[in-house]
Amino acid sequence: MLILLVFVSILSFIIIQLPPGDYLTAYIARLRLSGQELDEAQIASLTRQYGLDLSLYQQYFKWIWNILHGNFGRSFQWNRPVRDLLAERLPLTIAISLFSVAFTYVIAIPIGIYSATHQYSIFDYIFTVVGFIGLAVPNFLFAMILVYLFYRFFGISPLGLFSPTYVDAPWSWGKFVDMINHMWVPIIAIGTAGTAGIIRVMRGCLLDELNKPYVITARAKGIPERKLLFKYPVRIAINPIVSTIGWTLPGIFSGETITAITLMLPTIGPLLLEALMTQDMYLAGSIVLILSSLTLVGTFISDILLAVIDPRIRYM
Repeated sequence: MLILLVFVSILSFIIIQLPPGDYLTAYIARLRLSGQELDEAQIASLTRQYGLDLSLYQQYFKWIWNILHGNFGRSFQWNRPVRDLLAERLPLTIAISLFSVAFTYVIAIPIGIYSATHQYSIFDYIFTVVGFIGLAVPNFLFAMILVYLFYRFFGISPLGLFSPTYVDAPWSWGKFVDMINHMWVPIIAIGTAGTAGIIRVMRGCLLDELNKPYVITARAKGIPERKLLFKYPVRIAINPIVSTIGWTLPGIFSGETITAITLMLPTIGPLLLEALMTQDMYLAGSIVLILSSLTLVGTFISDILLAVIDPRIRYM
């Protein structure tokens, strides 16, 4: 994992540097469009201030050295430490993503089990149709539909995470309740696509297990259906889902970017998109590096969970 992290950090930094120009070039262009001009001395001073006078590999090593000491650099656009920007948005990002993940698994796994054990029933067909609709409709479009429905029938504007009264107010019980009331639309919008996918995976894997000889043998021995179902087939069928649980860590950090922009959520995703558009390399590079690191850590966690759930993996 450490070796992979080194390669990921190099690749992340190179990707951020691929677009032509840099933040200073874009900044000077914006100033000129507004009628302001900078002389050569001012441009040279800004170049040194942003560390753009260094070679590419010198910028990389300086960036990594600072990260190892807890300093992710300074955002050019915000003129603030990257660590502070991430700390402001991370708690809300984690809250939304954790609730979305919980919504996804709590809804999807029971429905997948029901669809497999009641194959070709009316509810199986209903869940199948709804699942395909959930897979086909983009999250941001579903979010826009929910915004319209909430405003049309309940008179509530679910944009953002807080009402105008609480946006700049200090934390209190009223602000917390207001945030919870605004989180329903993001949770449903972000969790729907994942729910639909997991329903299909759970149903297909469980159907495969229910038709295997060991299940038929267990039934012939008189093991109760509920005990048989949850002790053997479900534990095996859930393996593909558990193997991807770790991948939710990057999602927890970044959130659904396009959906967050649509709903005007103050999460990490919109911050990353804005940093990429303005070529704010330290902010964008730090977020990409953290997302990549979380993917590696999440995969490791998935492997551990698989070994805990399935004894066969521990003996391999």
